Amino acid sequence: MNFSLNEDQRSLVAAIERLCEDFPADYWRDHDDRAVFPHKFHRAVAESGWLGIAMPEAQGGAGLGITEAALMMRAISASGAGMSGASSVHMNIFGLNPVVVFGSEAQRQRFLPPLIAGTEKACFAVTEPDAGLDTTSLKTQAVRQPNGSYLLHGRKIWISTAQVADRMLILTRTTPIDQVKKPTQGLTLFYTALDRSKVEVREIHKLGRAAVDSNMLFIDGLEVPEEDRIGEEGRGFEYILHGLNPERILIAAEAIGIGRAALRIASQYAQERIVFGRPIGQNQGVAHPLARAWANLEAADLMMLKAATLYDAGEPCGIEANAAKYLAAEAAHDACQNAILTLGGMGYAKEYHVERLLRESYIPRIAPVSPQMILNFIAEKALGLPKSY
Repeated sequence: MNFSLNEDQRSLVAAIERLCEDFPADYWRDHDDRAVFPHKFHRAVAESGWLGIAMPEAQGGAGLGITEAALMMRAISASGAGMSGASSVHMNIFGLNPVVVFGSEAQRQRFLPPLIAGTEKACFAVTEPDAGLDTTSLKTQAVRQPNGSYLLHGRKIWISTAQVADRMLILTRTTPIDQVKKPTQGLTLFYTALDRSKVEVREIHKLGRAAVDSNMLFIDGLEVPEEDRIGEEGRGFEYILHGLNPERILIAAEAIGIGRAALRIASQYAQERIVFGRPIGQNQGVAHPLARAWANLEAADLMMLKAATLYDAGEPCGIEANAAKYLAAEAAHDACQNAILTLGGMGYAKEYHVERLLRESYIPRIAPVSPQMILNFIAEKALGLPKSY
């Protein structure tokens, strides 16, 4: 398995890095401070044709693999944009994979081009106040109407970009859980307009990544036409499972980017900061934590690339994708903490950006699945240990 980038992949990374040069770290600090969505950045990515990097060519996408998408997201995050930059385009990159794989040709033609062009934004509505990792416990209902449409009622939480989204990919229950053989049955997926007269979007104020909103949704009588249903009624859980491994791979790539950005700032500071007549980076107490952080990030990067390579080859990659997400999130968080300690008091100052990166490094640790659940998965699937939950 060769993880060396080919010429096209190197050109892709270089193009993304050039694009990101127009959006320096101060741009992201300002948007984080003001809690304003980075519309200019989103538009620049769309105009450059990168929003459709992993979307079908027939709908205007580039038709590339998850490897190329991960390289793109890693480069965006590493530029200093962190999760604010990555999350602003994350949904466009692979979020509509259920539509690509399970939607009809008419749905692909209707839904994908506006997303790829950047004229529409989307959000992904699965998590609920009482149904996080236990997805099958979700309570949002979609009730079939005589005219064939569905009427939706329920609540969703931690829904990114809902403040700016035009549409949402939403998982609902169409058959009560006590009427199905397995809890995974009876869930239905829709991609539909976010009608704000029927959906209250309430922002959650949070620790980091204020530039990209997180929200609670209160859905009261949202009518969804039948043509917005993705695939068959009752098979929605199966459809979203198809995109879990790519999501973990992309999150891993974004986390690695955060760690690299923090390490770059810390290394430069350690070379320039003179104490007792020499750079502080000459002291092993400063150098060794940064060196360890570099090694951990590179190891996580290799696992991420392995998972992406397996996925693009159509091979099983669940263990590798979960391991990549776990390793990358832990390595990024460690790199950010050591960056702050390297800068000392200035690490606590917004001017140097590492405090922002540290705050954002909690996101890949927590979402979309906790480190504990990943370890449960690896223990069961890789080691053959009994299921613990």
